[in-house]
Amino acid sequence: MDNKGILIVLSGFSGAGKGTVVKNILKEYNDYALSISATTRLPREGEVDGREYFFKTVEEFKDMIANDELIEYAQYVGNYYGTPRKYVEEQLAAGKNIILEIEIQGALNIKKMFPDAVLMFIMPPNAKELENRLRGRGTEDEATIMARLARASEESEGVEQYDYIVINDTVEECTERIHKIVIAEKMKASNNLNFINNIREELKVYSEGE
Repeated sequence: MDNKGILIVLSGFSGAGKGTVVKNILKEYNDYALSISATTRLPREGEVDGREYFFKTVEEFKDMIANDELIEYAQYVGNYYGTPRKYVEEQLAAGKNIILEIEIQGALNIKKMFPDAVLMFIMPPNAKELENRLRGRGTEDEATIMARLARASEESEGVEQYDYIVINDTVEECTERIHKIVIAEKMKASNNLNFINNIREELKVYSEGE
């Protein structure tokens, strides 16, 4: 079978637990990698270039934009953040399944550039559970919680454009569901063209001998 990795785009409502699920996937399986973003913000204490982020000057980042070296980028609180194309393509070629944790608009844009990307939206079992999880964090006031729930309502409008909906009832089950989807995607005929062509070539020996 072909060894190329799968590009996984993970989205989900705030509070759906996607960050926890991603950490668990990376812990449980060694053939996954989280995409490393490029940023113009300064490194924080303990951060290493090429591990947490690729740290760039504004000039370097603008050059990356101009040279089409980023899959997507955005400006947030005065700094640029973006996904370097080279890192993603190298990891995929090495057989790693790359996870991009990204919001809905960016996810749909990535699908246009990488039609083979697999879009997954992580959902809570129901809306009440989402509210319970947001409240359970104990880190936000009532206004922030209600704003996040209102935002989730808006985001739910585009979810049907994703390839898969993955329910996060428990982190372990959600992790396993995502892994099973990736295994199935890797077995798709369209992801195994080299393997198919090799078998074809090997079989020619038999037809030529008739």
